[in-house]
Amino acid sequence: MDTNEPLTNGAGASEQDLQFMGQAILEAKKAEAIGEVPIGAVIVRDGKVIAASHNLRERDQEATAHAELAAITEACRKTGSWRLEDTVLYVTLEPCPMCAGAILQSRIPRVVYGARDPKAGCVDSLYRLLDDPRFNHRCDVTEGVLADECGALLTNFFRGIRKRRKAEKQARRALESEQGE
Repeated sequence: MDTNEPLTNGAGASEQDLQFMGQAILEAKKAEAIGEVPIGAVIVRDGKVIAASHNLRERDQEATAHAELAAITEACRKTGSWRLEDTVLYVTLEPCPMCAGAILQSRIPRVVYGARDPKAGCVDSLYRLLDDPRFNHRCDVTEGVLADECGALLTNFFRGIRKRRKAEKQARRALESEQGE
């Protein structure tokens, strides 16, 4: 597969990949519902979700409250081990450097992600950390599963933020104009 051309809408993905990415998308929608950047993650072992989470950075005011890290923490707690061998991580957005590092450290053997992140992605976009031969652990990666849906969640979320900010700015200007008269 040409790594510069992500799969879209699950082309080439297994039924299981589509199913679990769908669950990650539901997690992303939970984040969106509380004003968080809509990114969701699930960790699967033996065909069952053992951890699911979404971004909570704004709610917790915690820079590390990314969906992947929360899911990894939950999976480690549930399994009683920091080694998450024989698992698959499904995440709606290409992991950032921090999350890619945690994926490597927890020994997750496979990662499936939806949309690419050209600004911070460290699986394919900016760096290729998960298959860098200099590390003692590498992951198999499947990219672009339900990419259009994952990307649309993010695009619509940030479009909404920009629209609200523009409306607030216009309202402030109108109020200042009225007060100046």
